[in-house]
Amino acid sequence: MRRSARARRLPRLPRPLATAAAIMVAASLTTAPTPAAADTATGAVPLPDRVLAGYLHTSFANGSGWVDLADVPDEWDIIHLAFAEPTSPTSGRLEFSLCPAQECPGVPSEQEFTAQIDAAQARGKKVVLSVGGQNGQVSLETAAARDAFVASASEIIDRYGLDGIDIDFEGHSLHLDADDTDFRSPTTPVITHLIEALRELSARYGDDFVLTMAPETFFVQVGHQFYGRGQWGGADPRAGAYLPVIHALRDRLTLLHVQHYNSGPVYGLDGRYHQMGTADFHQAMADMVLTGFPVAGDPEHFFPPLDPSQVAIGLPASPYAGNGHTPVAEVRAAWDCLTTATGCSGYTPAAAHPGLRGLMAWSINWDRFGGDEFATEHGRHLDG
Repeated sequence: MRRSARARRLPRLPRPLATAAAIMVAASLTTAPTPAAADTATGAVPLPDRVLAGYLHTSFANGSGWVDLADVPDEWDIIHLAFAEPTSPTSGRLEFSLCPAQECPGVPSEQEFTAQIDAAQARGKKVVLSVGGQNGQVSLETAAARDAFVASASEIIDRYGLDGIDIDFEGHSLHLDADDTDFRSPTTPVITHLIEALRELSARYGDDFVLTMAPETFFVQVGHQFYGRGQWGGADPRAGAYLPVIHALRDRLTLLHVQHYNSGPVYGLDGRYHQMGTADFHQAMADMVLTGFPVAGDPEHFFPPLDPSQVAIGLPASPYAGNGHTPVAEVRAAWDCLTTATGCSGYTPAAAHPGLRGLMAWSINWDRFGGDEFATEHGRHLDG
């Protein structure tokens, strides 16, 4: 992202008593409509069939202004707290803190923020720690870095009582070594250590743990054309580098919402290049992960489709949020095309995907800055 989870959860670590203000916030929010019934065995409230996932600027403002967690519109089902970042690119040790008051006037205290998380969860929202972002390079090159990642992520999750983790690795966090050519059996340490870390976190917190990923198209769909350094060794080693991570964790993955923005043209299953910011682009990019595709054009290395319930479309919430903003009408057209395989323009999916899970936005703050159009308009359409 640019700066311009399901079974028993572990008990939370002891917290300081909430301040009077925090208690008032929690009390006011718990009067909201009752969420879906919780699982009687685990106490967890399941995600709805359609979801809106949005990033909340938590450690920085980025020009859009601070948005209190208590003021996040009810349309958002998954709230990604952006971002936890490592102490150094290769340490694996994550740090997370609230935006400084001088940058974000009105930022709550930690106790107030924790009470707001509790209140949001009481309304059925999933509040998730997002790791990385544009500035947070995370390269788990060693087993020690992997273990530090697991330990520090767990500390933050327990400290705030969060529902899961979101992996938003960008830049040079992931790459493929020259001899790593099969996404089904990766050997590159930064890939294998990340898979191991996420498996350990998922096992630690159980089936209710929310695991989401927000790769750029270069790390996923571009893998249809290029994978790693390629046949002659001269290609970008990051091409398709998320594919082994997604594949290895597809049994644990809650939601994949590829960023359909800040992208160059991408070669689709129809043998054409597609340009961001249009219904055509969203239809072509989503259909690739819903239908599956040969990696680097090799039918022997076929990336299997994800279940539609694991797939959402990642979008900028407003023109200020990133390149590739798509008008509401175009997003609706893409959604209807993908879910019904009718009324399609430019690209028609191989089949209808009525179980497509939802939309993701960068970000809740930029949507609030623009009058909450994303949450209001798309929330209404998905519910309809």
